[in-house]
Parts: sequence; C-alpha cells; structure tokens
Amino acid sequence: MKKPFFETRVPGALMLVPLAPVLAFQAWRTVRRTPRLAPAAGDEHGFLPGAAGPVFRVVVIGESTAAGVGASLHARALPGFLAETLRKRLRRSVAWSVTGESGATARRVATALVPAAVVPAVPGTEPVDRASADLVVVTVGINDLIRRRSLRSWTADITDLVDVLQTRFTDATLVLAGMPPVHRFPTLPRPLRHVLGARARTMDRIMADTARTGGALHVPVDEVMARDRRLFASDGFHPSPDGYRAWAEGLADAAAPAAPAPGGELTASQGE
Repeated sequence: MKKPFFETRVPGALMLVPLAPVLAFQAWRTVRRTPRLAPAAGDEHGFLPGAAGPVFRVVVIGESTAAGVGASLHARALPGFLAETLRKRLRRSVAWSVTGESGATARRVATALVPAAVVPAVPGTEPVDRASADLVVVTVGINDLIRRRSLRSWTADITDLVDVLQTRFTDATLVLAGMPPVHRFPTLPRPLRHVLGARARTMDRIMADTARTGGALHVPVDEVMARDRRLFASDGFHPSPDGYRAWAEGLADAAAPAAPAPGGELTASQGE
C-alpha cells in the first residue's frame, strides 16, 4: 500500500538537521527585523451595485490575508477587490463580508472563524439565511507553516475545515486559496526561504488533494506574482493593495465564469 504523502518526506527532514542552528538564527532575526503591520480597517462588509438580477454574496474567511494585513481598508484588500472583480465578470450586484484574524491556524479557522462568519445582506433588505452564500473563499496555511504543524496534523486540520465549510455553507462554491510562494518571499533569507518554501509546496499539495476529495476548489497562487516586489507590502511578507487585487482577479477567474456580454458575445476575459 502506498504510504501517505507526509510519511514519504521524513528522510528529507532529517537532512535539515545540520542546518538547524542556521535556520533558527535566520528565523529569529527575520522576526526581529520584519515590521508588524496592522490589519485593514473599515467596514467588514460591503455592497457593490450592478446589473439587475440576484445579488451574488461573497464571504472571505481566514488568517492575516483575510484580515487585510498590508492594506489600509478591507475594501482595498482581498474581499473588496474580489467583489469588484466579480461584479465586472458576472454583471451582477455583489455583497461581501470578511471574517479574518491574524495568526489564525486552520484549526482556529474551522472552530472559531467559520461559525462566526456572517453572510452579507443587501442594504435595505431583510437579513439572509446563514447558509446562503454563493462563494466562500478561505485563506489559511501560513501560520501552520510558521508554527511547524506536522503534515499529519495539517492533513487532519484541512480535512476538518472542509467538512465544517460544507456543513456551514451548504450551497456555496467553496474555495481554498493555495499556499503563497514562500520560496520567493523577499523578507526571508536563504536557506530559510527555500526550506520553508519546500514545506509550503508540500502543504499546498495536501490542501489541493483534500479540497478535491471534499468537493471544494483549490486555487493555487500564481507564482509569477511573487516576482513583482510591488505586489508585496512593506514587510515583504503580506500582499500590498496591488497584490491583493492581482490575487483577487486570479481567484475570481477560477471560481466564477464570466457572464456573456449583451448580445451573447463573450467578454474579453472569456475570449482570451
């Protein structure tokens, strides 16, 4: 019988033992030198009016990138840009909400943030049913990486998270945003960058397999984005507003097909 993926990587981990002192020092120095940015401010929900038809409801849940660290306002971070992109693609009004917490792990998101998430209501209407979101996007993983969560535990935590999401949002498209390309983070020195990057890629593969099995959609982060320093915030770790916009566009492309233009013609994004 084929061994679980995390068991096949144990010998590789042993090869890192000689580097342990170097990695520990680099991690300590990086934490000391990296500026601590605050989460985004402003409303944690919004509404973008569009064409006639049912409102498309978007819920964003997760760790610091859901909380908007690196941007000044949620409207100029992942949820706001995601709603803006979906309004253009779907030609519909979009209501959005975000429930984020810096430092949240996959287990924390599943046990505390998902139950607390609120489906956005349309201004001037009655509150909607708690399960009636159209799209739920979850950002998670970087804190499990930093805290050295075992791959076995990570697999169990992601499985539980998908199960909780399926129960909580019964009719929504569920999206797990992929792990960021840590091996390209400008704030991380070598070899720490490569070691954490390799671990992040392993975690991302586990996330993709779990999402597929659980009926969710895994959307990997475009690695090309990480080559543009302008897409990083001043800490070299979180996205800048431009980074959040680029990320939101990639998520929207994967999660929601574009609506046909008037006359049945394809939009520009469909024709590419």
